[in-house]
Amino acid sequence: MKVAVAGCCHGALDKMYETLELLQRRHNVRPDLLLCCGDFQAVRNEADLRCMAVPAKYRHMQTFYRYYSGEKKAPVLTVFIGGNHEASNHLQELPYGGWVAPNIYYLGYAGVVRFRGVRIGGISGIFKSHDYRKGHFECPPYNQQTIRSAYHVRNIEVFKLKQLKRPIDIFMSHDWPRSIYHYGNKKQLLKMKSFFRQEVESNTLGSPAASELLQHLKPTYWFSAHLHVKFAAFMQHETNSKDELPKATKFLALDKCLPHRDFLQIIDVEHDPNAGDSLEYDAEWIAVLKATNSLVNVTQSSWNMPEKNGLHAKWDYSVTEEAIKEVLEELNNDLKIPCNFTLTAACYDPSKPQKNMEPVHTINPQTTEFCAQFGLTDINDRIQQAKEESSGRGECEEEEEEEMDSTGSAEEPSEYNTDNSGLSSFNPDEIMLDDEGGDEDLSTCSVDPSPDHPPEFSTSFSDIRIMPDSMAVSSDDAMDSNNEELEKSGGSKQVEEKSSTERSLKRIGGDENGNSGVKKIKRRNQAIYAAEDEDKTD
Repeated sequence: MKVAVAGCCHGALDKMYETLELLQRRHNVRPDLLLCCGDFQAVRNEADLRCMAVPAKYRHMQTFYRYYSGEKKAPVLTVFIGGNHEASNHLQELPYGGWVAPNIYYLGYAGVVRFRGVRIGGISGIFKSHDYRKGHFECPPYNQQTIRSAYHVRNIEVFKLKQLKRPIDIFMSHDWPRSIYHYGNKKQLLKMKSFFRQEVESNTLGSPAASELLQHLKPTYWFSAHLHVKFAAFMQHETNSKDELPKATKFLALDKCLPHRDFLQIIDVEHDPNAGDSLEYDAEWIAVLKATNSLVNVTQSSWNMPEKNGLHAKWDYSVTEEAIKEVLEELNNDLKIPCNFTLTAACYDPSKPQKNMEPVHTINPQTTEFCAQFGLTDINDRIQQAKEESSGRGECEEEEEEEMDSTGSAEEPSEYNTDNSGLSSFNPDEIMLDDEGGDEDLSTCSVDPSPDHPPEFSTSFSDIRIMPDSMAVSSDDAMDSNNEELEKSGGSKQVEEKSSTERSLKRIGGDENGNSGVKKIKRRNQAIYAAEDEDKTD
């Protein structure tokens, strides 16, 4: 079957689906599935805009609300993960995944589903070590810290995914797995994004958690976005035993969704011709969720997942074939995900803007139904209970006072001692948060749709590339750039990049909450939202 893969969507759903329709008209290629690797921006109304971690001047309604209201319907089944520019309050309603609109499915904090026999997994958010070991404690209305930490990857999601034993066909993450750039054309990457040089050379670009998953899951395909540059790599995995067949992953990072940018990729994926056309639950993943349910944490307490280190009574939460069979029996062997989308918030009305609409913490009926069916903890319900209990005591007690059972430990050090992931955010092609504005960013928004700059489809068709049979890069592409080649960029440029990197290091060199005494770097690229400005600067 044909799968279309998109990078950062940034709410431009009309643009994305129009491009797919053009592909069908011009090349007679109709994708069966569309995957989006984060920054989807499922913004329903003005309150959602306030929950999106971007400066107020970048908060535009875009076009998702038309699909949420039913005015439009996605022409192809769309599955996406969250990034770092999302309506976090909306996605938080669906921690285990669910429909954000008819035919548009969110994978949750982490998730695995099946479509036509193809196993698709993903993890939402980006990695930040200072939040990695915390629970999902955030809820709207967010403050300046939680509006950011809400989209940070947590160790429990990585732990759950590492319990999987069955092969994964496709996996998505928003930020890149750390070190993946060593398996592709690194020289070309640095030519396009020279400010990545120090991080690439020091091997600090990307997410160490995603890299850990890549080595464990060894999927056939891995797709990412976030850095707004297209990049392909081919990683041959080491085998753990003589009997194990060699595995390899074809990695592809996609550009952002803008006119005249190569933001879509079409690949052919082997599938089960006898499978139905419905999106399905994955039985092993459901069994893993059930097995790890006791590990759910909704506090700010930092703790590591169970390990075989003498501190935990249990550390292996992988599931047996019997447990998977029990899930199938519970579902009567019908794994079809119910089309139970429901509106949980008012939809934006251009004729009646509500600039003062406030976000509220909502428990989504889809999540309630899912948790009841499989005996899982409703994370948002647990957060709500914790808030009520705290309010009833009349004080906010320290989260560390909450008891931990023998499955986890709050005293263990983090497996990732430093947080260099913030360096990768110093990307002139990425929106950077301006922390100097105080709370005003959370209370202001623009409800006017951003200016439309549709591409001239009749004269340009550079938005799509149809993937050949093999995504493997050539040996020349995979060759590491030597030091001499890297030094050819010129002394003045290196000084400028060094200065930029130093500023980035200072920006993240604060306390555990990311606070710092130095002046914050202002987010400065309007290109994500203004295609015209982007084209002028490229």
